[in-house]
Amino acid sequence: MGDPEPVEIDGGIMEGGGQILRVTTALSCLCGTPLHVKNIRAGRSQPGLRPQHLSGLKMVRDLCNGQMEGGEIGSTEVTFVPGKIQGGTHVADTKTAGSVCLLMQVAMPCVLFAASPSELRLKGGTNAEMAPQIDYTVMVFKPMVEKFSLTLDCDIKRRGYYPKGGGEVIIRMSPVKQLSPIDLTDRGTVTKIHGRAFVAGALPVKLAKDMASAAVRCIRKEIRDLDVNIKAVRELDNEAFGTGSGIIIVAETSTGCLLAGSSLGKRGKNADKVGIEAAEMLLGNLRHGGAVDDYLQDQLIIFMALANGLSRVKTGPITLHTKTAIHFAEQLTKAKFTVTKSEEDASPKDAYIIECQGVGLLNTNL
Repeated sequence: MGDPEPVEIDGGIMEGGGQILRVTTALSCLCGTPLHVKNIRAGRSQPGLRPQHLSGLKMVRDLCNGQMEGGEIGSTEVTFVPGKIQGGTHVADTKTAGSVCLLMQVAMPCVLFAASPSELRLKGGTNAEMAPQIDYTVMVFKPMVEKFSLTLDCDIKRRGYYPKGGGEVIIRMSPVKQLSPIDLTDRGTVTKIHGRAFVAGALPVKLAKDMASAAVRCIRKEIRDLDVNIKAVRELDNEAFGTGSGIIIVAETSTGCLLAGSSLGKRGKNADKVGIEAAEMLLGNLRHGGAVDDYLQDQLIIFMALANGLSRVKTGPITLHTKTAIHFAEQLTKAKFTVTKSEEDASPKDAYIIECQGVGLLNTNL
């Protein structure tokens, strides 16, 4: 028997960005399927691999003893042949402000099915545009994804901001035998709202306070009876590299769901505007009645596909990232997804249920 033919992936369809590469590479590694990806990031202003995509690919290649052809900055085609998943320590450094959270997205599903515990040392930007902020990863993604019966330890050594990056986060994970399915269809009622407005480097803490108060004022207009507690902090100089600011606000519900809104400051952008943007995003996520917010939606797809049994998640409108993740998860795993409009009378009109019969991947390395 020769090697199986690689699965052909068109990286230019649907969302057309780095997400296609992250989802397909992780699943290739888990299912032992070789991949040939073409038209990488065809939908972006600078197509092809950027430093963060390449460092993520190299980390997955190393953690599964795989082989890769075409891995250079700017490549629009890559062939990836996975081997056996190894635990241990793996380092990925974007050398830019490329997001450590996106590096984590590609490697984390893989190390769950390793033979031994793993430590991922990820270097780059911790609070970057066009990616989840590290605070979101810790405050929302971690507790929600742990519902699949896994544990994720996330240690923020140093924060790093655009344009230089320089942040470092250490992710520690133990392997699982199998992932449990989840049911996130009952959002319950919002019981508390809390958050964190931060500045680092050359910025005064007053900016963080302004972001926080603007956000609280905005939320109060819609939600009057709940305490909204947003801490304003200045990151310690030895724990942050560069200058940056931003805010994340999280709503907790009676059934243990977490939904968030966040925003980043940048030069010339008014602090009140940053706070209001995050508050509006949170309120939008609360209005649609889903049990997860718009940013968690697509990040759960790969775990639903791998879990052992039927997972159900109630969301707001299905994002293009989610449609893309579902498309490639089905192509590579044989998991079956269905998306239906939520029919409950109490549901707002734009709530949906994503169901998936997962493949029940077994960790044969354990």
